Amino acid sequence: MTKKIFWQDPYLTELNTTVQTVHGNQITVAETIFYAFSGGQESDHGTIAGYEVLEARKDDKEIVYTLEDNHTLKTGEPVKICIDWERRYKLMRLHFAAEVVLELVCQRFPDVVKVGAHIAQDKSRIDFEWSQNISPFISSLQEAAQSIIDSNQQIISAFSDEEAERRYWKINEFSQVPCGGTHIKRTHEMGTIRLTRTNPGKGRERIEIYVSEN
Repeated sequence: MTKKIFWQDPYLTELNTTVQTVHGNQITVAETIFYAFSGGQESDHGTIAGYEVLEARKDDKEIVYTLEDNHTLKTGEPVKICIDWERRYKLMRLHFAAEVVLELVCQRFPDVVKVGAHIAQDKSRIDFEWSQNISPFISSLQEAAQSIIDSNQQIISAFSDEEAERRYWKINEFSQVPCGGTHIKRTHEMGTIRLTRTNPGKGRERIEIYVSEN
């Protein structure tokens, strides 16, 4: 099983490891810093041994990487993994911004049900099942989120069950929140947050989340 170094150090951009299995253009590695799409957070972009990773997907506790068809990698071969740090850092910041907004919404509106989320490089979004229009509350939610950002507190991120690979994050304002994504170290790294509301369909509300360039 691949050891997920991105949980130990999400700021690491290069890693030397070895190829674990090869099945055509799909490989696994002994350790990795290359995050695979999960929980709405998009996969990293980058290379393994100079070959572009076309897809990174979770397979139970394993991560399978799809490379270009012309790769020549073999089991046991040493390789270097390199990730696009600019993209990773934007994803981490927007991921945690979405987590904060989600927790604020759940605190204020207990009847709201989250039905979807997506974290991309340019913005993140959360979809809710809710009969009301969330527009009147956007400003206060943005102010509350910015207050948390400006508190510049440490974000605790750790295992709740290491064997099952269950993880959580924690800050002062919320109870322990289950999450297996990559996390920034401190709240101020999110920068300035901006929220907008869109309507994805009847009975649903969507909050789109943006953060300033760092």
